[in-house]
Amino acid sequence: MNTVLNVIWLVLSGFWLFLSYMLAGIICCILIVTIPFGIASFRIGFYALWPFGRRVVSRPDAGVFSFLGNVIWVIVAGIWIAIEHILSGIALCITIIGIPLGIANFKMVPIALMPLGKEIIDAGDPRAVMV
Repeated sequence: MNTVLNVIWLVLSGFWLFLSYMLAGIICCILIVTIPFGIASFRIGFYALWPFGRRVVSRPDAGVFSFLGNVIWVIVAGIWIAIEHILSGIALCITIIGIPLGIANFKMVPIALMPLGKEIIDAGDPRAVMV
């Protein structure tokens, strides 16, 4: 089932979200000081390309620098990508088939806003237990 949802996701919104994250990552890497933001953007971009069957969890070793980096990320790129997730989610929820994909888009808004200090793991990983 995950494969079917991933293929539909890829066609309807995953590819465009992936391109947005890649563009943000390239811009961040060009600016050298923001390379950690670029790496986080690439990581989340690949998650946005094929999200079903994977989970996002907080890293236990993330500290105050992750928080400060997330504040900068929200101002620079996070708000725009989060808006893109919201608009894509609304468009997908218009159809009955797109509702699960729209909900998945809404679930990606928090990671679009604060990607640092997060880790993407397989759903079968023991750390993927929902709290």
